[in-house]
Amino acid sequence: MADQRLILEMGTGNDLYGGDYTKAAVRAVHDAMRHSSLSLYWSLGLDPAAMRVNITIGVQRPDQVDTEEVAGQMPYGQISVTAVKGGLDVPDPARGDMTVIAAAAIEARYDVPEGRFRLADG
Repeated sequence: MADQRLILEMGTGNDLYGGDYTKAAVRAVHDAMRHSSLSLYWSLGLDPAAMRVNITIGVQRPDQVDTEEVAGQMPYGQISVTAVKGGLDVPDPARGDMTVIAAAAIEARYDVPEGRFRLADG
């Protein structure tokens, strides 16, 4: 088997009021998912449930992201979520609040049987 990345999608999301990092992260994941289709898996006869999905969320306060809630947004696969330092916090002194901007990268990987497909290295 050769572990291959078949899909990489990026998205952004925000929480305009309230500074909710999880809400911004979930919206970033939804944005990334709207750019993607899993037709590749069905076209190649691969089971989408067997793919490994690695989600990386960038926010200013990674410890404030509920990674289980973020993982629950994915319809298929074995999901792992990692929150890292990134994104933006935009303070609004007039409201005493902040807007949170999150970035998401969703990577779908699959153990492709050797010799079944000709794939580039990487």
